Amino acid sequence: MAEKTPLYEEHVALDGKIVEFAGYLLPVQYPTGVIKEHMAVREKAGLFDVSHMGEVTFKGPDALKNLNYIITNDYTSLKPGRVRYGVMCYDDGGCVDDLIVYCRGENDYFVVVNAANRFKDVAWIKEHLTGDVEFEDVSDQYAQIALQGPLSGEILAPYTELPMKYYSYIDTTLFGKEVILSQTGYTGEFGFEIYCKPEDAPEIWRKILEDDRVIPCGLGARDTLRLEASMPLYGHEMDATVSPLETGLDFGVKMNKEFIGREGIANRVNRHRIGIKITGRGIAREHCDVYVNDQLVGHTTSGTHCPYLNGAYAMALVDQAYELGTPVQVDVRGRKIEGVVTALPFYKKESK
Repeated sequence: MAEKTPLYEEHVALDGKIVEFAGYLLPVQYPTGVIKEHMAVREKAGLFDVSHMGEVTFKGPDALKNLNYIITNDYTSLKPGRVRYGVMCYDDGGCVDDLIVYCRGENDYFVVVNAANRFKDVAWIKEHLTGDVEFEDVSDQYAQIALQGPLSGEILAPYTELPMKYYSYIDTTLFGKEVILSQTGYTGEFGFEIYCKPEDAPEIWRKILEDDRVIPCGLGARDTLRLEASMPLYGHEMDATVSPLETGLDFGVKMNKEFIGREGIANRVNRHRIGIKITGRGIAREHCDVYVNDQLVGHTTSGTHCPYLNGAYAMALVDQAYELGTPVQVDVRGRKIEGVVTALPFYKKESK
């Protein structure tokens, strides 16, 4: 049976359309609709319940050693108050999951994992721990709320201090509740993620929504926003068959250190994640074959109509890095529609 997040009753009260996602009952959208929710995040601010995400901790003398061995990135220089991305890989270089690491102090790390992968990730990590490290799944001790959009800082500033750098966080209070407040997100927009006790989440949620510049947003807008910003999603742009380098996550992979999957990544036949702008009639979703000069070169991993850009876009894994502007055809249910290779990300907040 699907679980309810601490904010479930808030979604019901706001007439959210509830669906099951990653084992939780969450709103896919509210009566405002996905497009208005999407545009609110791009132009003002939107509020998301992301309490389904998983959280684990590494503590002890060998915490850093384990992080650096289990995850592709290097956390040696990560200081308290800072955040760093990374990927866990299988021996053959395929992705177990991607995650975010928070340094809480010396030999003290807080790691956020994807909701659908929580139990798989916990089992994988436990299987590969070595030395003196205390590892714990603390997911049930936290709720998570994401406030995303260019006005997010203005909205929160009257009630709390703010972390001043992207991928940084502070321990603070918000509406009298203790929170971890990080300048992070999954929308391609300026914003914050708020970690709090489950019992405190409803009040924080309601207080933020008292500001008429904010609207609640569901899973639908979360997906269109991340796709418009070309942010990879586990199960689409990456999975056990795809290496982090193939999907363009070079910044999170340090091949000059030892980690699980390093040799597998190095020995893997290289594919490339590309962006496609659909120029013909139609929308390409995931798992559509992609052709160049009538030759099959790969498949789409995600695709949709992007509201802010007002066009149809897709990401694809293909056999080589094609030049920008290269014509492609995407097979959508037996009909080939035209497109062109375009730069990633499709959307950058600086372009506004």
